[in-house]
Amino acid sequence: MNFLPEQIEKYVDSHTREEPEVLKKLNRETHAKVMMPQMLSGHVQGRFLKMICTMVNPSQILDIGTFTGYSSLCLAEGLKEGGLVHTIDINEELHPMVMRFIKEAGMENRIKTYVGNALNIIPTIDATFDLVFIDADKTNYSKYYELAIHKVRPGGFIVADNVLWSGKVTEPVHKSDDETRAIMAYNDIVMRDPRVENVLVPIRDGLMIARKIT
Repeated sequence: MNFLPEQIEKYVDSHTREEPEVLKKLNRETHAKVMMPQMLSGHVQGRFLKMICTMVNPSQILDIGTFTGYSSLCLAEGLKEGGLVHTIDINEELHPMVMRFIKEAGMENRIKTYVGNALNIIPTIDATFDLVFIDADKTNYSKYYELAIHKVRPGGFIVADNVLWSGKVTEPVHKSDDETRAIMAYNDIVMRDPRVENVLVPIRDGLMIARKIT
């Protein structure tokens, strides 16, 4: 995931506004107690999510892939007053930790959690989204995108994480694993989709930002 020289990474980190203490605590606990802690959005990407959320000023957000709740809390910071983040994850074991930190952050009224398969849950949510953040299992990215785009308002955004996949997207397709091919396919689908305009931003492991035109 580290594409920049270490000194540049440190400079970027030191020149990005600090996250709230509750997010620092969540970051530490995730790294201490949870497998694959690198799945956490982290400081710089988290502040970027909060920043873009503040610019969009959304009322309804869909967060596909809660993990330990870091991204959900960042997104909730930028919500319009009275807005809601709908966050979905299939991992029941992490849910108590997620709920504990949502409560500690005072975000109980801003975040609604769902536990289960996002492919089944997304169609049941009665909301039109201003912003969608995809950061779940990579093999289903394209399916999440198709489900989500029909529920995003014109002018709304879909942001997908890990679209550079540690640089593996530049490998020949025949040498790639299933997850890499799924990410490559997702990037190509968004690039060809006339319903959106898009830009791939090389923040951390890559963010594909797509704005729905129609």
